[in-house]
Amino acid sequence: MMKLEKTTLELGYIPLLDCIAILWAKHQGYFEQQGLDVKLAKEASWASLRDRLAFGLLDAAHCLSAMLPAAASGSDQIGIPLQTPLILSQNRAYISLSQTLCFKFDITTADAKSNAHKIVQAIHAGHHILFSHVFKHSIHHYCLREWLAKADHDLAHQIKFTALPPPYMVQALSQHAIDGFCVGEPWNIQGNICGHSQIIASSQEIIPNVADKVLAVTAEWADEHPNTLRALTQAIQMAQHELKSLQNYAQVWKMLQEYEIIQFECSEHQHVFEYYRIQHIIQNFVENHAQPKAEDFIWLTKQMIKWDNLDANSIHLDHVIQQCIYNL
Repeated sequence: MMKLEKTTLELGYIPLLDCIAILWAKHQGYFEQQGLDVKLAKEASWASLRDRLAFGLLDAAHCLSAMLPAAASGSDQIGIPLQTPLILSQNRAYISLSQTLCFKFDITTADAKSNAHKIVQAIHAGHHILFSHVFKHSIHHYCLREWLAKADHDLAHQIKFTALPPPYMVQALSQHAIDGFCVGEPWNIQGNICGHSQIIASSQEIIPNVADKVLAVTAEWADEHPNTLRALTQAIQMAQHELKSLQNYAQVWKMLQEYEIIQFECSEHQHVFEYYRIQHIIQNFVENHAQPKAEDFIWLTKQMIKWDNLDANSIHLDHVIQQCIYNL
């Protein structure tokens, strides 16, 4: 076994389905098999996770892919380079709207283009509709912009969104603080089951199949702990591989409930379609090879230029890619 530079690690995550491989690696003892003692740290928001990772309070983290080019370009106002050796999920976000507004605007199916036109028409008619995404630098933000741009490019640039941590989306909508949101699962499913919201579009209809969440470390940490990072990645890859082919999800489901990621009744006998849909999502978070791709970070950087007013002349895409991707 290779000599590990560090064996006791703190790994941050946000309660979402796509942190599942990290949780499962801990549950199954795959970290221990690699000689690692990993403590999982549930973070309150993407902002706090990003800051704690950047400033060394976390060794590694379940991270938004767009945070990496934001760090490489300095547009995150921190400028500490972040790198990833592993994709945790690809393009699995959804847009949900309150059921009240779905009824009001005659939105009955998850048709991205048609529903974008209905929302834009409602806004032009004087309805104030507030959407929330999870963080400025995220595919969720860009998905909302690209979705509305299908109906009105100018409105897509002008409209204001709010940012909320994923676990607070349904609560905020139920309290009428927001009208809709773009987030990963299980929060869209929870909103639907609880009777508050309805899925009206999928990111897969709107944006390319780019990385959504990644395993991230700072570039400095990666340089100092290459063997540890390789062991950490291998443990999570073992979990990813097992989750793809697992036949019995009872233990996975129990674990998701214990970590308070699943907070609603859902089983083989209750909300059955949602139960199996969640299994399908878990099995298909990543393709067979979850290595980061240059084109993902090129697309994310171009979205930052398009929607975040990032100066294109100050960005060198080759540099961004080199900063973001760690090759094991």
